[in-house]
Amino acid sequence: MPAITPSIPTPDGQSDAFAAFPDGGGEHPGVLLYPDAFGPRPTLWDMARELAGHGYYVLVPNIFYRHRPAPVFDLPEYITAEVRPGLFQQIMPLIQEHTAERALRDAEAYLGFLAAQPEVRPGPVATIGYCMGAVLAMRTATAHPGRVAAVAGFHPGALVTDAPDSPHRQIPALTAKVHLGLAEGDMTPEAITEISQAFDAAGVSYSCEIYPGTTHGYTMADTDVFDDAGSKRHWERLLALLDNGREW
Repeated sequence: MPAITPSIPTPDGQSDAFAAFPDGGGEHPGVLLYPDAFGPRPTLWDMARELAGHGYYVLVPNIFYRHRPAPVFDLPEYITAEVRPGLFQQIMPLIQEHTAERALRDAEAYLGFLAAQPEVRPGPVATIGYCMGAVLAMRTATAHPGRVAAVAGFHPGALVTDAPDSPHRQIPALTAKVHLGLAEGDMTPEAITEISQAFDAAGVSYSCEIYPGTTHGYTMADTDVFDDAGSKRHWERLLALLDNGREW
């Protein structure tokens, strides 16, 4: 599967990235894939290759490029509960620095990169994300309704908060179809009701599903919370949502 590691100009510098796409030339639907809090790393790049094998051009940006190139953190090959506290001491300051304003400046650059690639089909793309990446995927889709036709979030971060810029408050601008694949305990019943009401009011096509028996992070094969059944369900739901871009 062809892959490149481009450097993408942003208003704040150069974002390193990973992109995978199908063999054989031609144009393919574009996908902007935002990583989880551990950042872009081999597991995410493998997931991008998997999705590219289904016919997509997949861009995985380093959302923490202002700090250092990917892999951003000194991660073990397998992330366990024992090492998480130490890792999150490194990670949380970077997450806090990655404000909505920064995220949207970056999103403009990432969408522009996809639009400029000869292997990417003209027109809207999909945004997908894991953990905090689900928040970034939703922010990108609501900020660019004409440029994002599908959005998916798996074991999402805080999509419903009390903050004025909470992602769910931006949903009135959304036009993309949506799938949220929640781990058990990811969102309270009240938060699920609130975001569902926002989707209903916006008139978008959406599904919000709790994947039974899963824990936050269930898609990530390099962690001890990986769940094989949950991961397979995530791929099924994601590919059904994207549907090879036929409805874009």
